[in-house]
Amino acid sequence: MFKKSDADYSQPEPTTSTSPRSNPVEPRREGATIGPSITIKGDLSGEEDLIIQGRVEGKIDLKQNNITIGKNGRVKADVYGKVISIEGEVEGNLYGQDQIVVRSSGNVRGNITAPRVALEDGSRFKGSIDMEPRVADKQKPGAPAEVKAMPKSETGSEIKTTTAYRPEPSTTRA
Repeated sequence: MFKKSDADYSQPEPTTSTSPRSNPVEPRREGATIGPSITIKGDLSGEEDLIIQGRVEGKIDLKQNNITIGKNGRVKADVYGKVISIEGEVEGNLYGQDQIVVRSSGNVRGNITAPRVALEDGSRFKGSIDMEPRVADKQKPGAPAEVKAMPKSETGSEIKTTTAYRPEPSTTRA
């Protein structure tokens, strides 16, 4: 009986924005790519995200940015980044400000230091992992607050140490 026109079923045209934060679900960040045919020997630093598909030897220092070592990436360096994702090979220590993820295709030979670490099933890793909480996180009730060295005794031969503890909050009510 009623026949709707095609205009009634049309979807609104998607709007495009040049803003890197236009998609609230997955923000797109501008970054640099080292292609598979590129080899760099030396230190890398900068202020943008980095994807490595080639070879890098030296030091990678992007502490405030994300670093992805792609499946073709081969890195012999200490790597400092905010979030570090490994899909290729790394020989060196990894220092992540927020997180380090070794994907199933990833291979790491070196130590990992980050508050959050994920090793996907199938990934290869040889080294140690340090997930020490940040300094602000360490000051929780019941945890050692600090260790102080006492001055030498009159005999001058021994040093005593003391540890101060923060009391845990009381759970009883009056």
